[in-house]
Amino acid sequence: MTHQDRTVMDELPWNRQRLRSNNEWLLLEQLRTAGPSSRAQLARDTGLSKPTVSSALAALQEHGLVREVGTVVPERGRTAVLYEPDPTAGYVLGIDVGRAFLRTAVADLSGKVLSRTDIPNRARTATALARATAGAVRETLSDAAIPVDRIVHTVLGSPGVFDPQDGRMHYAVNLPGWGRAGLLDELRDAVGVSELSVHNDANLAALGEYAHGGGRGSRLFVYVLIGTGLGVGIVSRGELFTGAHGAAGEVGFLPAAFGDSAAGVSRRGALEEAVTADAVVRAARARGMTGRLTAKRVFDAARAGDAIATEVVRQEGERIALVVAAVTAVLDPDVIVVGGGLGRSADLLLDQVRAALQRTTPLRPTVRPSELGDDAVLLGAIATALRTARPLVFDRRTPSSH
Repeated sequence: MTHQDRTVMDELPWNRQRLRSNNEWLLLEQLRTAGPSSRAQLARDTGLSKPTVSSALAALQEHGLVREVGTVVPERGRTAVLYEPDPTAGYVLGIDVGRAFLRTAVADLSGKVLSRTDIPNRARTATALARATAGAVRETLSDAAIPVDRIVHTVLGSPGVFDPQDGRMHYAVNLPGWGRAGLLDELRDAVGVSELSVHNDANLAALGEYAHGGGRGSRLFVYVLIGTGLGVGIVSRGELFTGAHGAAGEVGFLPAAFGDSAAGVSRRGALEEAVTADAVVRAARARGMTGRLTAKRVFDAARAGDAIATEVVRQEGERIALVVAAVTAVLDPDVIVVGGGLGRSADLLLDQVRAALQRTTPLRPTVRPSELGDDAVLLGAIATALRTARPLVFDRRTPSSH
């Protein structure tokens, strides 16, 4: 049980009701982590007596928090009923607002994604983007046949840093107008949800990779998101580290002096300008590549042996290595995962990154490509929403916890 989860219990006065509530929560979390179990197995795993387990399971079943899922026949003894948390006790929404795409998904309390919507982001204003996001949410809920009032919590990820004091998103330079006062309140109202929290996209991607991808089991894990923007998410022992003002990991604001006029970054400027997908396109054009260039086309050309594209990719790898080296020197992570749009080309980039690290620093973190790809932010949003929603559902459904 996390510290956040325990607060649901810790605020209650000590009495029999609280003891019953603690036992019910303990069993619910045991079922969630260990999978379907019988009463006898739960008693063995939790140390609670069989009568206590039976009573707590009956209460959880009455509140719609657990359900029977089958039976098992032990080597000795009678057939036993298996129980699991009822995933339909509530639902969560995840929203990924990026410059190129909008992604939304609805999941049940087990984390199973029931429906998702991915659409290109063609909005030219923040208001239009909010409307498009609300439309994508409505489509997702309709496809899953889940009414919006069954959504317990919604998490939205986007570039930038959310300030709870003024309710605005700051530093989202790739989403013009996204920091306008009142915009996020308008979005929440348009979506129709009561509980919505906003997080930086790299932070959510880090949580997604920690829960489901390349960061599993890491003590100190860093996710480097490189696409239309640049950001870093930091997860220490399973908890997100965001800094004093929520801006930890905004490495795009670091100064960079690469002395590379071909890449358009000869001046001392923000590191983000030198490392992102636009920088790859600028560098390729400056070296003579023509046509409708995208970062993907440059990387595809490098795979095909194009000399200019190969050189552009080499230099991009060195720039990413600068980010990785800086993060490593400050945080000493055991694992760094590179993701985002450019993370799709990890087969080319990471060899360059590792070679550059060999030349520039004695520190040697494990550097891996993202396992979740474009889904990292969305899955991180779902995982974050579940951490809030599960204790909320328990609190609302169990009278003994009030």
